[in-house]
Amino acid sequence: MKLTVLGLWHLGCVTAACSAEKFTVRGLDFDEITVAKLAEGIPPIHEPGLGGLIQAGLDRNALSFTTDAGLACADADVLWVCHDTPVDEDDHADVDFVLDRIRRCLGHLTAGAVVLISSQLPAGTCARLQKEFPQFSFACSPENLRLGQALDAFRKAERIIVGVRDDRTRQCLTPLLGAFCSNLIFMSPESAEMTKHALNGFLALSVSYANEIARVCERVGADAREVEAGLKSDVRIGPRAYLSPGPAFAGGTLARDVATLSELGRQFGEDLVLIPSIKTSNDRHKGWALAQLHRHLGPLSGKTVAVLGLTYKPLTNTLRRSSSIELCRQLIAADATVRTFDPGVTELELTGVTLETSAINAMTGADAVVIGTPWPEFRQIDWAVALAAARKVVIIDAHGFIRAQVSQLPGVTYQTVGSIS
Repeated sequence: MKLTVLGLWHLGCVTAACSAEKFTVRGLDFDEITVAKLAEGIPPIHEPGLGGLIQAGLDRNALSFTTDAGLACADADVLWVCHDTPVDEDDHADVDFVLDRIRRCLGHLTAGAVVLISSQLPAGTCARLQKEFPQFSFACSPENLRLGQALDAFRKAERIIVGVRDDRTRQCLTPLLGAFCSNLIFMSPESAEMTKHALNGFLALSVSYANEIARVCERVGADAREVEAGLKSDVRIGPRAYLSPGPAFAGGTLARDVATLSELGRQFGEDLVLIPSIKTSNDRHKGWALAQLHRHLGPLSGKTVAVLGLTYKPLTNTLRRSSSIELCRQLIAADATVRTFDPGVTELELTGVTLETSAINAMTGADAVVIGTPWPEFRQIDWAVALAAARKVVIIDAHGFIRAQVSQLPGVTYQTVGSIS
């Protein structure tokens, strides 16, 4: 099988590198800088193990990268579309950005080739492209990656959703996707597209629900994590339910599908109520950390706040749509002094914010510490020593990540979503 992966950001790099362990893969992207770095084994985003896996594919001649659509697509059996779908500030997807890049490739494909779409695009995209280009078979397999754990998520998927229109396409994709997972769930392209929207919408709803319950817990004196344990003990909910209180969901993944579902409702005249309210609830919760700082410190002018963790998620280096970055901007606007540290960030272009070389340096003399991103390293800090010089300090930890390490330290006010110690 000759495989071309289109779009070489996080999803595309992981897909190309993992697929090159089984097949010969050409990676295609129209960004020359990205392709040049990948040709040297350097991915555009940090993901544990990804750089080494790319280099291994290059060394075996199983993986190559190009900006030339003709070279990449001329004899491809499958064009696997993995482009990151940009979103605006309101989480609306720039669908045309991805469709433009798909169309730039289709003129180079052989009739009968399969175009497998894993990019986050609205339901109906496969049908739209199938009508426009009937000489190809369009299929959908929604992305299923997690920043910081992407290689395992790809190689050890519990199931893969596959939307196909006919048996020929199914027979083409079975050896490709079956090389990574034996549990292939086939359905129509429209159902596969909607499954991704519905899954992310449900996860977003779960996060928002847990956080609203947690804020009520703060008011009535309950501990939201004890309530979480009670909920998950019910067999109708279960231990793996997405019901942990914490920060608002950030990034574009969940929010993009909430916005897409809301737009589909408007487009087809369905007066949705529950799904659009998810964004309202999550947007309100985004102000939780800043509100807690005001609650405990009063006016923030002249106060020093240490923000530990800036990246969107731990074990990566992307700052796109990071809630910590937004908090830093809010703190600067409130005339606070802001010092930060993140194990994955070496440069920070954020006026008024100091990037320190260690967590200890960032915390020295701080009135408050905010755990922005739950990096594992933060649990290894000797917090008693780190805070020994402070007569009083407030720790804001939406995730409850370092609760065991600091909640009982003298002179520390520890605030997490859903409880206070």
